[in-house]
Amino acid sequence: MAALSKRWVGKEEQSFSKLKEAALPPGALKPKLENAIRRIELQVQKLDQTGYRFGERDKNIFDRVVDSYEKHDTKRAQIYANELAEIRKMEAMILHARLALEQIVLRLRTVTELGDVAMTLAPAIGVVQNIKRGMAAISPQAEKELTSIGDLLSGIVWDAGSITGSTISFDTVNEDSQNILTEAAAVAEQRMKTKFPELPAIKERVGEKLAP
Repeated sequence: MAALSKRWVGKEEQSFSKLKEAALPPGALKPKLENAIRRIELQVQKLDQTGYRFGERDKNIFDRVVDSYEKHDTKRAQIYANELAEIRKMEAMILHARLALEQIVLRLRTVTELGDVAMTLAPAIGVVQNIKRGMAAISPQAEKELTSIGDLLSGIVWDAGSITGSTISFDTVNEDSQNILTEAAAVAEQRMKTKFPELPAIKERVGEKLAP
């Protein structure tokens, strides 16, 4: 394990076979991992900015719903309520992605030995791919960057596997990825309920189509 630790910090390790050294692309794994962490953290910051913009729009549309309701303009209130529902779907998706990426960063920071790389990063790749699909409709640029981050993580896993000769249980990887996404979704749902006011009375009365 000491030999693996030396390779982990980018130093040459003579005990590795020439075949394994030849299979390893230039560059140490730790700098690549640190680069991945920085890029993921940057995406978290960008999601915060995007979430803020949607939050401001949420407040604006919410006020319009209330104003329309107070004026007994139920048709307009319904239109705004539907728009607000779509905005909150986007907000929930952004928050879910942010929380999942934060979990990935925490996991990547725990990697201290080469043998941990595949088991830690493989589930992260699945999470990134899932988030990337969801972000396509919100931010094409974020989708592009997440694709690049996923490729970077895949390359690190490949490099680590070429050194250790380890194999990955995809059943375990998929389950771990799903657990990360499920936990993030649960937290995101709770935060959405806490952060944003609902319109139960307004929705009910709009549904009744009260006369002006």
